[in-house]
Amino acid sequence: MKTEVRNLTRIFGRTVAVNDISFSFEDGNIFGFIGPNGAGKTTTIRIMATLDLATSGDVFYDGVSATLYPEAVRRVVGYMPDSLPGYKDIQVWEYLDFFARSFGLKGAERTRALNDIVEFTNLGELRSKFLFALSKGMKQRVSLARALIHNPKVLIMDEPAAGLDPRARHELRTLLKILAEQKKAIFLSSHILSELQDICDGAVIIEQGKLLSAGTLNDLLAQVNGGAAPVPAQQASGESADLSGTPAASAPQAVPKGISISLKTPRGEAEPVRLKLLEHPLTRSVDVFDDDEVHAVIEGTDAEVSGVVGTVFAAGLTVLSFTRNQMGLEELFMKITQGKVQ
Repeated sequence: MKTEVRNLTRIFGRTVAVNDISFSFEDGNIFGFIGPNGAGKTTTIRIMATLDLATSGDVFYDGVSATLYPEAVRRVVGYMPDSLPGYKDIQVWEYLDFFARSFGLKGAERTRALNDIVEFTNLGELRSKFLFALSKGMKQRVSLARALIHNPKVLIMDEPAAGLDPRARHELRTLLKILAEQKKAIFLSSHILSELQDICDGAVIIEQGKLLSAGTLNDLLAQVNGGAAPVPAQQASGESADLSGTPAASAPQAVPKGISISLKTPRGEAEPVRLKLLEHPLTRSVDVFDDDEVHAVIEGTDAEVSGVVGTVFAAGLTVLSFTRNQMGLEELFMKITQGKVQ
């Protein structure tokens, strides 16, 4: 199933919470939704889940409009909010049974769906507990079970790891990987970027309601390492960025990929290495740290990078170690966003 967000805009009074953003993704992958507080993530997610209406634009699931056919969309979309109500008079099993009935599950089918989802989310020992008595981690498991009770093809999650302890976050990651293997599309926002780094295939980055960048993690790395500012995935034409790995029709031409490397030198000998690297035409940037470590970004393939480093050795300069770096999602976020709020 293909999910397409097309020219989505949401205005509250004088505030443009979401400003003409477009992107798309398909099933079987996990995509992160990243942005500073107040960037418009929750508003976008609520529109995608048919809980709010866009001022303009729309969201389509295999071509079905969330605005025109919300009931049809709700049958294929599971929504997990950032918090679960703490009702004092509803038990876990009753709560899940209510939503199973709401999605039209009946008789043996409903019982089977409830048993399956309770087993999958490991809620067996909690089924008779009241919602208000659950811990944050337990509530998140119930919330996930509720979102999955009708076996949706797309799972939309708003800050699912917020407030969870390390063990609960590990369990959540495991469940999400299993769901992706079942060919579900998972779209989740999170402030814990290290968690997204471990499980996401791609990311959408927004700030002040505007789309800054979208693509696979390799695409984002290439944009930043290539030395060019990340190009918004949507163009003036309004076409969307495809996160499945195939460039959208309107996507900008690929930025030359830069490979980040670190060279360790004897103390006080980093500057000659920096100058030698700068002589090579494939070198995009070079920095020196603590007089004994050189960080550089080289444009080209692994073989070409090796050739650049080889010029340092050929010059008779001493290098104690050489490392190929991989930029993390948190560093990508810091480089792409500016910390602006609405």
